[in-house]
Amino acid sequence: MQLPIEALIYVVIFVGVFALVEGIYLVAFGKSISLNSRVNRRLDMIDKGVGREQVLEQLRKEMQQHMKSQTIPLYSLLAAKAQKAAIAFSPRQLIMIMALVSAMAFVALSVATATEVALRAAISVAIGVGAVYAWVNRKAKKRMSMFEEQLPDAVELMVRSLRVGNPFTSSIQIVASEAEDPLATEFGIISDEVAYGRDVGEALKEMAERLDMQDLRFLAVAVSIQQQSGGNLAEILAGLAKVIRARFRLFRRVNAITAEAKWSGKFLSGFPVVCLIVILVNDPGYYDTVLDHELFIPACFFVGIMLTLNLIVMRILTNIKV
Repeated sequence: MQLPIEALIYVVIFVGVFALVEGIYLVAFGKSISLNSRVNRRLDMIDKGVGREQVLEQLRKEMQQHMKSQTIPLYSLLAAKAQKAAIAFSPRQLIMIMALVSAMAFVALSVATATEVALRAAISVAIGVGAVYAWVNRKAKKRMSMFEEQLPDAVELMVRSLRVGNPFTSSIQIVASEAEDPLATEFGIISDEVAYGRDVGEALKEMAERLDMQDLRFLAVAVSIQQQSGGNLAEILAGLAKVIRARFRLFRRVNAITAEAKWSGKFLSGFPVVCLIVILVNDPGYYDTVLDHELFIPACFFVGIMLTLNLIVMRILTNIKV
């Protein structure tokens, strides 16, 4: 029975393509692009002798280029994710990588399976686009999660800086120098933009909209109101830091409460697939008697759709906004 073996080959090729994209990214940009780097990327570029203006231009280009390319076919699927992840690849490079990995997947499928050419081509495109999307989505989730964890500490650092008499722009610069990526590079861009004459409230608002973070919107609104009406900004930000930490704790609690439902959905969708694999490993000819039945393929599609709907419904039920 060839179907299960070919399905396993599809999964192996998808995982291989996913790893290949990650490898290409690290080879192209090195460890300096990693979120785990102790020295933030902006300072690393400056230390290497790149001018401050050139660094600002490069980082802004990387962070804004993806949303400007939403009209490109297929690319609109991952433009927002790529922007949140601050992927250094340009949209053209990402599309070229999609085409490259699709071609490699097609070659691998041609060698390892006997599927029809049209089906191989469709599956190859799905693998290429899907693997790149999964990789970008993973990068975006990791970066935004780190940003959310770093933000309360950054706000409190600004509060301490303001209380000792530093202006707000200097407080932002301190965060850009002392914090780690991804927050440090983002605040470094704001610091550079303010140094070149941009309004700090406007810069914070743009960053909040680009990253689509509610806590950053609170920060931008607080700074804008203080600029217009005055007041003790340190006390305002201290209160904001407490609100952010409270929201973060509540978010973690919600995740803990809904974890069982999330994993139940994954288990209920994955268990039939695991059972199918175990049955076919123990008895490869188990479904031979019904394989040629006219309802076999439609039933397979129906089961696959229902398992996917189960994941989607459980995700919707457990996606509680905080």
